[in-house]
Amino acid sequence: MASVPPICDFGWKAVDARLMSTEGRPFSIFDCAGPNGLVVAFICNHCPYVKAVIDRIVRDARDLEALGIGFVAINSNDAEAYPADSFERMKDFAAAHAFSFPYLHDEDQSVARAYDAVCTPDFFGFNSDMELQYRGRLDASRKETGDTAVRRDLFEAMRAVAETGKGPREQIPSMGCSIKWKEAS
Repeated sequence: MASVPPICDFGWKAVDARLMSTEGRPFSIFDCAGPNGLVVAFICNHCPYVKAVIDRIVRDARDLEALGIGFVAINSNDAEAYPADSFERMKDFAAAHAFSFPYLHDEDQSVARAYDAVCTPDFFGFNSDMELQYRGRLDASRKETGDTAVRRDLFEAMRAVAETGKGPREQIPSMGCSIKWKEAS
């Protein structure tokens, strides 16, 4: 089922955590930040919305790095109920798409809860003070890969953040598969 996150809560402070990466070592979310900010992306391996845009996510992460914006992706899905999102499959997914950024496993889902992540993909763009400035879509693609000429919403918003510390006031929310939450025990 498709889910849509809430609008940007400008100024909300990012939450740090140390999570295991597909590279086999833990990363601090804040250590992934660049001098001008950070994008925290909640993604997974099996979601058709993520699959449709994963190559664009990788492209934008590389292009944002040149602007001093760091990038980190986090998978918080319940891998027991959704084996395609297991840690081993995350390693394969990152390698297959040549991730240039850490792909972290939020096994206990505490980071997704702290960020109030709703769907995959769900993008959080922070300025250099780790204040939320963007909570919107990558671009106009949905479950199908859109035209390559679509406006790069995330990239353009984070370019503004890199230059001014502020994100655009008008933002279009992301849309994707709901986070696959573990059953309460």
